[in-house]
Amino acid sequence: MSIKRRELIKLGYGRKDLIDPALAAVADAAAAGVAKAVLRRRMIALIDHPEGFVEDEQLGELARQLVKDLAVSKEGSGFVPRARAAPYRRWGYDADRQTLEQIENACQLPIAARAALMPDAHVGYGLPIGGVLATRGAVIPYAVGVDIACRMKLTAFDLPVSRLDGHRDQLKKALVEETRFGIGSEFRGERRAHDVLDEDWSVSPVTQRFKDKGWRQLGTSGSGNHFVEFGILTIEDPTEPHVTVDGSVALDLAPGQYVALLSHSGSRGVGASVASHYSKLAMKRHPELPQPLKHLAWLDLDDELGQEYWQAMQLMGDYAAANHALIHHHIARALGVDVLLDVENHHNFAWLEEHDGETLVVHRKGATPAGEGVLGVIPGSMASPAFVVRGRGEPDSLHSASHGAGRVMSRTRAKQTFTWSDTRKLLAEKGVEVLSCGIDEVPGVYRDIEKVMAAQEDLVETLARFDPKIVKMSPPGERPED
Repeated sequence: MSIKRRELIKLGYGRKDLIDPALAAVADAAAAGVAKAVLRRRMIALIDHPEGFVEDEQLGELARQLVKDLAVSKEGSGFVPRARAAPYRRWGYDADRQTLEQIENACQLPIAARAALMPDAHVGYGLPIGGVLATRGAVIPYAVGVDIACRMKLTAFDLPVSRLDGHRDQLKKALVEETRFGIGSEFRGERRAHDVLDEDWSVSPVTQRFKDKGWRQLGTSGSGNHFVEFGILTIEDPTEPHVTVDGSVALDLAPGQYVALLSHSGSRGVGASVASHYSKLAMKRHPELPQPLKHLAWLDLDDELGQEYWQAMQLMGDYAAANHALIHHHIARALGVDVLLDVENHHNFAWLEEHDGETLVVHRKGATPAGEGVLGVIPGSMASPAFVVRGRGEPDSLHSASHGAGRVMSRTRAKQTFTWSDTRKLLAEKGVEVLSCGIDEVPGVYRDIEKVMAAQEDLVETLARFDPKIVKMSPPGERPED
């Protein structure tokens, strides 16, 4: 029995000019009596070291093609920078040189249409965090992000603001009992239930393999900059119903203050596995990319592997939304309160959108959808406000805005710079209680959110303000998932 197309794609032979020669090669080998298990080991070795197979009777032609590809890559002639880079526009003026180089590198890709850089931008893998990139007919796994569909959700409750002081222990108990933080965190015993588990998890071998892990981690938050927090939502002006990012209509609320819950997290371990798997395959498909661009390797949407990643990404979007839905539902149920308002949005995702009269793949890696009338949430830090915003639909930003305040230092530097004694004084001044958190997530590691919002007044309109009061994050020492 020969190796089938899907397995060859998984092994790294999915490139359009490679899959047919690979199918022919394994068919020849199978006809020559090579056992499937042996053939599979040889195909794995061939993709990594094709020079060892150039004289092979069945696999030699395929090996010679791969050797030629590698030679082109090593000579540096396989990638030719564009004579004119794709255009991009920048918001904010404090991005460092490395961040600017990353967005400029992305604009050199042959698939790039145009790009934008948000005012919270900082260095990431491939595309910077806060980078928006529109491409033609292709998706870049690292431009979506490692934490696929990392997102925000805000819920306003029918609960007096006085409960934040008078019943603080009850609120803290709900956060402790109804959330889980940390690498590999899950609900032991009774697992959470959600319709997302009824979706087709066989769209990718990765999601199929890790479905049970997804179930175990359903309704959890992970680590890094992920959080769940209670705070005060302040609406100063009368609001009208607005269209949210998923097309539903948000409830209008009268001016005033409300107890609200805000959460930030993504698709957990399964999403990270999807990102890792398809990023590696994309890089194998594009050995011609020079080192600074290798994390910008793409998958074409008109072939099987590109569609496989796209469907897995969509599933991870639904899964991340389910995590937030369960967190908010179980906390509301624990408190016995009604929900007055829900606002939520992805900020690590890719969408098919119409821009400049053509359909483009818009990657928002740490950027909030901000189409005209679209609602979103942009957080600050545990000691600064988050904002409910309405998009203005700015064409030059590809209908995008920042996804937060943006880091100004690495986690290593944060651990060397800040102390808990000084941080606790600041939090006390702001009236914030932190249940758990690492020193690498304290307020000083982030930009001033007020300045970030001022730099994007042409991108979003502020509708409401959320001030954190009780914050729960991953305990110290956990590897970040963000």
